[in-house]
Amino acid sequence: MRTSTSCGPDSWKTPCAAGARPATRSGPPRRGGTRRRRSSRACDRKSRPRSVSVDRAATLRGLPSVDALLRRVAERGELPGITRARLTALVRQALDEERSRALTAGASPATVDALAARVVERVRQGGVFSLRPVINATGVVLHTNLGRSLMSPLALERLAAVAEAYSNLELDLVRKERGSRYSHVEALLQRLTAAEDALVVNNNAAAVLLALETLAHGREVIVSRGELIEIGGEFRIPDIMLRSGAVLREVGATNRTHLRDYAEAITPATALLLKVHTSNYRVVGFTAEVSSGELVELGRERGIPVMEDLGSGSLVDLRPWGFPHEPTVQEAVASGVDLVSFSGDKLLGGPQAGIVVGRRAVVSRLKKNPWNRALRIDKFTIAALEATLYAYEAGSAFDTVPTLRMLTEPITAVRSRARRALRRLSPALRERLRASVVDDRAQVGGGALPTVELPTAGLVVGVGAEAMRLDDALRAGDPPVMGRIVRPRTDAKGTRERDERLLLDCRTVLPAQVPALAAALTAAAARL
Repeated sequence: MRTSTSCGPDSWKTPCAAGARPATRSGPPRRGGTRRRRSSRACDRKSRPRSVSVDRAATLRGLPSVDALLRRVAERGELPGITRARLTALVRQALDEERSRALTAGASPATVDALAARVVERVRQGGVFSLRPVINATGVVLHTNLGRSLMSPLALERLAAVAEAYSNLELDLVRKERGSRYSHVEALLQRLTAAEDALVVNNNAAAVLLALETLAHGREVIVSRGELIEIGGEFRIPDIMLRSGAVLREVGATNRTHLRDYAEAITPATALLLKVHTSNYRVVGFTAEVSSGELVELGRERGIPVMEDLGSGSLVDLRPWGFPHEPTVQEAVASGVDLVSFSGDKLLGGPQAGIVVGRRAVVSRLKKNPWNRALRIDKFTIAALEATLYAYEAGSAFDTVPTLRMLTEPITAVRSRARRALRRLSPALRERLRASVVDDRAQVGGGALPTVELPTAGLVVGVGAEAMRLDDALRAGDPPVMGRIVRPRTDAKGTRERDERLLLDCRTVLPAQVPALAAALTAAAARL
């Protein structure tokens, strides 16, 4: 007969829980000649999970149901435009977050009213749609995360016109037959760049991929080691080349590449000489590179086509406005290269697009590649790009294309805009935030002109931790405002500040956005 002490679900009531020694198992010994004791620790292991599970169950019971929280949210007032499906998703998200928080912290869950208030605040901050306008007060003109170039008024007008009606996207109205979508921008690009032909795909990486796959699939492409660039999102030229089926042949060194390096690397397997403009970085010091013209001479001598990837790609010379020389598309075409590729939404100031111009015989091969259909642009991109290119041909680009206007706007105009924003703040708020107008340096961004710093002006507000909280509050507002935290500086009186400040750079704030910027700052400060 065997005797034992109970260590079951109610063992916390027994002497076992109080530290008494449990009875031992009767009968023959286990293998090894010893009898195993059941310790009080074993009882504790059984008793603790019950306590934890009871607490967990109590926590979960304290959370409202999805339906209950939805009803409480509805009781708090109208939320115009929000669909029930999205509201339900936000409610579930709030409940999941609160459940995780309560269980992790071992705390009681928030009340249904607190959760409802949280959901309503998220709806009002996030708006009905996910993609929203943002006030860019970072001072980065071509901010990739904020959408890069803004559209000109004419581009917006043409977008609306094409969007609300049918269009002759692929219809030749004169010949009454099917046409080409590229015809709407081909002639403009030919006139602006003096190239024989043109093609537009959805971005410049796609343009490079299409060219490499068409001209060099299974064969070698020679490129300088100093030009194996990486663009945003860790996309690298060698990776794009690999996906195209081309074989990379690196020549030269990181800082110095000579014409003989290309010449000595040419073999019967060579299909293309590729030059990549390092638009998002610069190598300075003891350097040497081969010009486009020199590569063209070598390519013609050996019967090998030459392509130049300009990256940011400008159609105008920016040196009269104090910028360093940036190769233009026209200069690349004039050098004789067979293909030139560049972006539409960087220095050009248009929609996202990858533009290819060059010799007709080569461009036509790209057009016939089945990949071209997979990479083609839609009617909205064509409408916006046509309007942007028209501004260049009409000579009004610096007045109407927002990117060019921001890049070349005098500092006096930027400073005036910052002062307007400051005047819209109440005297009490100015004093509380220690708000003032300061000069600073802005950036071009978008992987273009990396060494250029633009003179700028903006509002500095908040000090130290308050500046950080203000930055968070502005991002959570409607509209969201993106500024930048700046390091301590010396003020106009020569006093060195000790804490970081929040700078709202007005070079990238549109004139019409000044009232909204001041209102957003006032609202954000009220929430601190």
